[in-house]
Amino acid sequence: MQNEVSCSMCLELKKIKDMAKTNEAITEINGREMMITRVLNAPRDLVWDVWTKPEHIKNWWGPNGFTNTIEIMDVKPEGVWKFVMHGPDGADFNNKSIYKEVVKPERIVFEHESAPKFRTTVTFEAQGDKTLLTWRMLFENEAQLEQVVKTFKADVGLRQNIEKLEVYLASDKKPDKEICITRIFDAPREMVFKAWIEPEQLVRWYAPVGATIKYPKLEPMAGGKFHSCISSDVYGDCWCIGTYLEVSFPHRIIFTIARADEHGNLLTPEEAGMNEGWPIETIVKVTLVEKNGKTELTLEQSVSEEVAKIRGAYQSWLEMLDALALHLKK
Repeated sequence: MQNEVSCSMCLELKKIKDMAKTNEAITEINGREMMITRVLNAPRDLVWDVWTKPEHIKNWWGPNGFTNTIEIMDVKPEGVWKFVMHGPDGADFNNKSIYKEVVKPERIVFEHESAPKFRTTVTFEAQGDKTLLTWRMLFENEAQLEQVVKTFKADVGLRQNIEKLEVYLASDKKPDKEICITRIFDAPREMVFKAWIEPEQLVRWYAPVGATIKYPKLEPMAGGKFHSCISSDVYGDCWCIGTYLEVSFPHRIIFTIARADEHGNLLTPEEAGMNEGWPIETIVKVTLVEKNGKTELTLEQSVSEEVAKIRGAYQSWLEMLDALALHLKK
């Protein structure tokens, strides 16, 4: 009997994948779960980006006629996703979810804490330059699922949502090239690494030309926090907070960074006066490679290079790396 059930499940999965190859969205309701799958005409990395970046997901999320305001989108395990859906009739719908699994670029799981409660699992399967997306919504019970289908036409909305995603992927609003800067420093890798984590060194170079930096908090270890303020006569104070995701001596440092107030409270990009397209939080990755006694540094930041240049952040990185080079020569 068990083998028969397993064979039946395998055949059903094969049927879904075969149908999905036609690029048709297939919706199924089974017990307390609703599922849709579709082959999207876009590579997996691109599909992942438009699912995980607020500047993209706000443009396609929800059924036809809905728009979105993203308040918080912290795509990591136990991270919060808060947003408001604005209906075509002017009604607002507040949503809050908690991410449970984030496996880039394969799988996202989050739990919708607002009513109705459900658990969403989205998988991304590469098929050449296309992506098989499977989107599952598991409700608390069958009656709840039946109610949202009957009252809100959730099955229709889900199909419209994936169609909007397909349209968005085909538009010219694809993710821009992100910041990636490479420099060679005439210094040993260990020395360059320490300049990124020791406060007495950071205050000597980690600020643009004409500015200074201070650290009310600096915990350069995995899971550690920082709270900093870059000050200049021209632009005033710029407070930031972040978390170190990885500190691996002597080759890699990864940390988040977001705008904040002087008390360490997170600010939205709008509250901080940032340009449209700047995410609420970015990830900075610093990689150090030893090359013939020198150090090749690659700095990556999860924000559009174009937006960063408009904002001045890109130029600030260049100035700070210039300052680091001078600091290392002393």
